[in-house]
Amino acid sequence: MKNILLYGQTVKLTDTGIIKALLQKLEDSPLDYYIFDGYKLSLNEASIEYEDRSAINTKDDLETNAIDLIITLGGDGTILKATNLVQDLDIPIMGINMGRLGFLANIEKSKILSAVDTIIAGDFFTEERSMLSLQSNLPLFEDMPFALNDFTIHKRDTSSMITITVMVDDKYLNSYWADGLIFSTPTGSTGYSLSCGGPIISPDSGNIVITPIAPHNLNVRPIVISNDAEISVRVEGRSENFLCTMDSRYETITAKHKITLTKCPFHTKLAHLNGTDFMQTIREKMLWGLDKRN
Repeated sequence: MKNILLYGQTVKLTDTGIIKALLQKLEDSPLDYYIFDGYKLSLNEASIEYEDRSAINTKDDLETNAIDLIITLGGDGTILKATNLVQDLDIPIMGINMGRLGFLANIEKSKILSAVDTIIAGDFFTEERSMLSLQSNLPLFEDMPFALNDFTIHKRDTSSMITITVMVDDKYLNSYWADGLIFSTPTGSTGYSLSCGGPIISPDSGNIVITPIAPHNLNVRPIVISNDAEISVRVEGRSENFLCTMDSRYETITAKHKITLTKCPFHTKLAHLNGTDFMQTIREKMLWGLDKRN
């Protein structure tokens, strides 16, 4: 482990001290560090000095500079954006939580300097997270039709419900009358899907959760299916346009779109400090199972 990329979006005034300390720690270490171009702008605005090395702005830049590990400085959204940069390169992402909850970015910023020592010693582990892949008969999400968290469809131009028809392996599942529908990976099951009543799914489960958003039917509940399935989706409603998202990216679709969702052929690799696990994270971050009797 030698070449490290720092990836972030913004710099809070309250975080300037710890970021300066991190940069100094990296300068004094045997690691070669690079900074994502977009993050350099934020560092400049915060008057934080850094060693300006090669420009890194694309997937090709990661390969050219032989990046071994990406450290994200932000929240879970920063990790989601970093996956768009990494794509299928299999480079581990280690998330430092500079935001609020920090479920994926589960290393607290108070441990940021010790995390560098951990990286130098190679004393961490990685895990592969499954992703969703999208195919469409009309252009959609350009060259990045994949998601670590979820794919969603929403109503857009009207308050009226929409109807989303779903087929699983060419078998009719349901026509959802709702405000929208969430197709979530196990990683995304603790996000938007959970807010809409979906279950928490262990990251190593090979599943997809289909969770309706405000369904107008008491009999419709979230359903868990295998991520080896092929899911076909059509949407219609009183409006011509509908909103769809893949993680933090969004586009407009119409009833003419025929969308197919499958398991992505590559994974996102997350890096964690030893001694942490998923069960611990949901207890500490979400107070899951909190009971004064335990």
